[in-house]
Amino acid sequence: WQISRWKNDFISVQQAKEQAVDQDEARAARLYAAYQRQLKAYNAVDFDDLIVLPVQLFGQHPEVLEKWQNRLRYLLVDEYQDTNACQYRLIRQLAGVRGALTAVGDDDQSIYAWRGARPENIHQLQRDYPTLKVIKLEQNYRSTRRILDSANQLIANNPHLFEKQLWSTLGEGEPILVMSARTAGHEAEKVVAEIQKRQFRDRVPAKDFAILYRSNHQSRVFEKLLRENRIPYRITGGTAFFERTEVKDILGYLRLVSNPDDDAAFLRVVNTPRREIGASTLEKLGEYAQDRQVSLFKAAREMGFAERVSARARTRIDNFTDWLNSIILAQRDTEPQALVQRIVQGIEYEDWMLQNSSSPKMAEKRMENVQEVQNWVAKLYDEGAGKETLGEIVAHMSLVDMLERNNEEKEQDAITLMTLHAAKGLEFPYVFLIGMEEELLPHANSMDEAGLQEERRLAYVGITRAQ
Repeated sequence: WQISRWKNDFISVQQAKEQAVDQDEARAARLYAAYQRQLKAYNAVDFDDLIVLPVQLFGQHPEVLEKWQNRLRYLLVDEYQDTNACQYRLIRQLAGVRGALTAVGDDDQSIYAWRGARPENIHQLQRDYPTLKVIKLEQNYRSTRRILDSANQLIANNPHLFEKQLWSTLGEGEPILVMSARTAGHEAEKVVAEIQKRQFRDRVPAKDFAILYRSNHQSRVFEKLLRENRIPYRITGGTAFFERTEVKDILGYLRLVSNPDDDAAFLRVVNTPRREIGASTLEKLGEYAQDRQVSLFKAAREMGFAERVSARARTRIDNFTDWLNSIILAQRDTEPQALVQRIVQGIEYEDWMLQNSSSPKMAEKRMENVQEVQNWVAKLYDEGAGKETLGEIVAHMSLVDMLERNNEEKEQDAITLMTLHAAKGLEFPYVFLIGMEEELLPHANSMDEAGLQEERRLAYVGITRAQ
């Protein structure tokens, strides 16, 4: 992240070393140097270099810049508020002294500071091009007046160089509904109830609704409730519940415990967490299973297989299958939700998540998804009055997964769930902004003045998605 930020700001390796203010930055600068050497060794560039290198080229070779300036008579840049410092240099170079530049942007919709965007680039235009002509596009063709008034009042708290006031001829519109909730679960219940009311009373199709949130983890409680109510939905700009690695892992274990002949599940979990059972061992296991016409699990427990692999490989396979067999036997007198907990603890999955997540916070969020699987298993067990077997519960969950995949393939009438960042540029008849509370929106990491201004812009984008 830091290296990308330096490149976006057009800061070289040497400058990064000179500007380092603490040990972390000094270490990052050393990594920056090593990273650039490695890129050069592989004759490769990264995404940021696609801008950095042309800027360097044009700066060092005026004749090359002149050639490209002559080829580009007019330059049009859209979403100008999302440009970074390096992109701004490139635009200035290409526009040249002629200044045949048109920039379209809205400083109130600059929501990518975390990846180097600088809304002040719009302000810089005024200084770099004194003859700049500003054309304000204030008429909004999407939203009603109430929505625009709310957006205007919110964003008025941010400083502006170019003042603007959105207006519309689409009428006053419905009042904006404000809902208070005790918890995230309670909030989800109220939102889903409101959607169902609109669907049944006004015949509003599901595709007309969008639920927007600041962070991906906020979708989880809505996905659960929508699934339970059999309301179709699609995740945009995020990962659907069943597509998450940790959910696939735990469901893989449950499938294998409930049906030890499920070879796909066996291969999914045999090295999750890593057990150092190599590809060669698994290949031999597959060949042996095929010769014997049995499943991988059964083949792994037969004496004949031991003769085909080393003692070390045999020990690793035995440790895995012995433990798995103990879980299979335990399901006879253990409630399914307790069995999930036993699996998670037995494979030390929380430690595995910590080792394989980008941060401890991310590992925590992924473990919350695992807990969600456990809660769902418990709910299905309770709904069946304690009579459903693990196999029946897994079959139910697999069916829901299959139906969700089918719904996505059909692109059918479905509610949209997405982050506010992913919603930029889109519109929906009905929009629910959830988690409008401190530490969610505005985000806990954005409580300084600059951060709060960006969070306001993000909320502004969310409000103006609604028709």
